[in-house]
Amino acid sequence: MPGKGELILTGQLGDVMKEPAKFLLSLIQSRLAHTTNSFDFIKSDIHIHVPSGATPKDGPSAGVTLFTSLASLITGKTVDPKIAMTGEITLSGAVLPVGGIKEKVLAAHRTGIRKIILPKENLRDLEDVPADVRGEVGFVPVETVEDILKEALGINLPRLINPPTVGNSFIPVQNL
Repeated sequence: MPGKGELILTGQLGDVMKEPAKFLLSLIQSRLAHTTNSFDFIKSDIHIHVPSGATPKDGPSAGVTLFTSLASLITGKTVDPKIAMTGEITLSGAVLPVGGIKEKVLAAHRTGIRKIILPKENLRDLEDVPADVRGEVGFVPVETVEDILKEALGINLPRLINPPTVGNSFIPVQNL
């Protein structure tokens, strides 16, 4: 919405979800600002609301989903509603493993999801998922935000050799 470049967070978000929402927007600005001409980060506010009354939401597992939602907003590209995703994201854009994979896969399967994006390091946790469910769901392992953008939104960005830190330049890695 028109504004001053602020991020507004409302709903029952715990601190473990508030902080990633803030740095994920910075990560998106650093990686996607050059790919969109229509989104003005300086003159737009972004409002994230996590509903569901008094039930607090907290935990790093929503990082991949928050990142994808923000990237979808910024680029105008939609995400297939039949894709589920989980994972924590670092400030440098790496995707880290999360807990509860069996429970998350079973819940997604029950709702008709047939494709799940998850951290590559969580592939070993799929051994705990019943074989019939594994046979009906496609799993897409990801290691970086570039992998997420490609799979969820069809955006191809080169991976970075060095994470974005003060003093480092962005160096694309080709064919990794």
